[in-house]
Amino acid sequence: MPSIRFDIISIGTLSRNILWNESQLVRTPHATTTLVRMGKRNILIDPGLPALAIGARLFERTGLRPEQIDTVFLTNFRLAHRGGLSLFTDAKFYLHELEQQAVRDHLTRVLGELPEEEDDEDRIRLTAELKLLESCITAPDHMAPGIDLFPLFGYTPGTCGLLLSMSTSTVLIAGDAVPTQDHFLAGQVLPDPYDLAGAKEALQEVYEIADIIVPGHDNVFTSPRSAGL
Repeated sequence: MPSIRFDIISIGTLSRNILWNESQLVRTPHATTTLVRMGKRNILIDPGLPALAIGARLFERTGLRPEQIDTVFLTNFRLAHRGGLSLFTDAKFYLHELEQQAVRDHLTRVLGELPEEEDDEDRIRLTAELKLLESCITAPDHMAPGIDLFPLFGYTPGTCGLLLSMSTSTVLIAGDAVPTQDHFLAGQVLPDPYDLAGAKEALQEVYEIADIIVPGHDNVFTSPRSAGL
């Protein structure tokens, strides 16, 4: 089996960090973007920055162009995780089935409550969101040899990470199940999760399974568990 390599393309940030005593939105959020390579596969996870920015970061960090990305995986469907999605026109987009269904149900319900006018701005925006959602493919349990889905339901109904089985360690791209290293060490989840108990359980699962963690909005870090802590 070809070896697996992962690279951080862009380090994300939160709109506000309650661990920094921020009560108001103080920055534009975007997710940490990771590239996973195995053989000829180039899998990009959570392209959160706008298209031009994420394209530039991809080239700076790897020398790859957008057309060389064959797969994009979204750990959830929030905008902060897909701001640059439109750049990857040659890639297939993947999302966990539960996330796709939950977002579909929400968008359909909200659209049904809006005025029928075709030029209504909210209707136009939500219709485009729904169209983008339907362009996503239900992610298989195994994205590639050694690259597996790792459900982390809680913050959103279908938040899902990717588990990389490396030769000497287990790497988990955790999405918003682990917002930042500080959140992980403090045992804290993001405010206003879909399922608080589920989000806390997901955080514990990350602790138990991963040697190296790529959080949703921070740089990669080593789990204290792998150091015996």
